[in-house]
Amino acid sequence: MADVYAVFGTLLALGIAFPGLLTAWWLLFPTRIAIAQTRIERTPWKSFGMGIAGAIVLLIPLFVLFSMPFPFSKFLGAILLFGSLGFAGIGAAGLAAHMGKSLQQRTDAQYSPLGSFVRAAAALELAAAFPFLGWFIVIPLTLIASLGAAIFAALGWQAKPNGSSSNSPDPAAESPEAAGHAA
Repeated sequence: MADVYAVFGTLLALGIAFPGLLTAWWLLFPTRIAIAQTRIERTPWKSFGMGIAGAIVLLIPLFVLFSMPFPFSKFLGAILLFGSLGFAGIGAAGLAAHMGKSLQQRTDAQYSPLGSFVRAAAALELAAAFPFLGWFIVIPLTLIASLGAAIFAALGWQAKPNGSSSNSPDPAAESPEAAGHAA
């Protein structure tokens, strides 16, 4: 019975922490989250494609590190895995920001930007927690698209208004004010 409590407690803690993590990324890296949000809004398929490419690049060293018989290599593999999931959280925060913007436009209630962001992050989490559909469709698709949007945001590649990608860095990220937030 203790095992059931441990699993339930862990899932409950993760459920509370996920919107908090996305909100922290949104507050700490506003420039990068805005780039990820724009990428998900305007070029979702390019974000998804970049996410697939990034996942393939990450899976090769992960398989190598986890298949080695040394405990330290498995430790490095775990650091790489959790680091990449944390990095993909930047793209997930961009997705939640897009959902929050859509929530503000579709409802009559006047939510603050933070309020609509947290509601959207909770909605994203609840969609992922839905049995089978959330586990096997929502989580993989959002994880891959979020990884791609995070890669674009880290590179500073903004989407042009017409939907085509731009390979030039974000000019706002080069300003002194944004330099402190873009790390």
